[in-house]
Amino acid sequence: MSCILFPSPIFGPIHSRRLGLSLGVNLLPPSAKVCSFDCVYCECGLNAKNETKPKLPTREEVKTALEKKLAALLLKNMIPDVITFAGNGEPTSHPKFLEIISDTIELRDKYVPNAKISVLSNSTFVNRPSVMEALQLVDNPIMKLDTVNEDFIHLVDRPNAKYDVEEIIRCLENFKGDVIVQTMFLKGSVDGKEINNTTDEYVQPWLKVLDQIKPREVMIYTIDRETPLKTLKKASPQELDRIKDILESKGYKTLVAY
Repeated sequence: MSCILFPSPIFGPIHSRRLGLSLGVNLLPPSAKVCSFDCVYCECGLNAKNETKPKLPTREEVKTALEKKLAALLLKNMIPDVITFAGNGEPTSHPKFLEIISDTIELRDKYVPNAKISVLSNSTFVNRPSVMEALQLVDNPIMKLDTVNEDFIHLVDRPNAKYDVEEIIRCLENFKGDVIVQTMFLKGSVDGKEINNTTDEYVQPWLKVLDQIKPREVMIYTIDRETPLKTLKKASPQELDRIKDILESKGYKTLVAY
């Protein structure tokens, strides 16, 4: 199995299927994935079994590296559409996440004022007040909700700590609609069990929860790169289009990455 690991703390810019020209911020170590989920489809591979606690980039290191990169991009007239917190794991797990977001807003306003700031999050720490405060400061809080089925979550997303989907939903409701929900649709098998969250068994309860959260946009996507498990399959364009049509019939702005 091959996987993609990103440099830390700044990488790119890269062309994102969903966001355009994206300058990445990786608040995790560059050597291995460290995440509160261990998704079987993650392009970064599976969580490493680290004997020692990995060193995270400091707030100062992130700010210095980001300012240096933005200044260099300006000289090349290469203006990113977005500064995206993603990388080798869950960005909101960084203990200085709020402070780093504040620094990023300051640097964005100074160097690339038209760029948006996005956070790709698995939503596991959205119940932390400082994380919620930070997410409400950014332009695009993009929060994962692959399904509302707990069995599927534990089989496919594999949270490595207590995960309460009802609590996550309540926290996403607290955005008062100013949030983007992202959902990975896929098929195949995991540990000998067939999975397919494109069916109505999964889609209809998910849609009911979206009506509670009332996101301003829904991003639906499928596998794009090699995954840790060879038994996974992409959702077809037809399956994604069916879900897109349902979302748009309900009035949701929808972005699809096939």
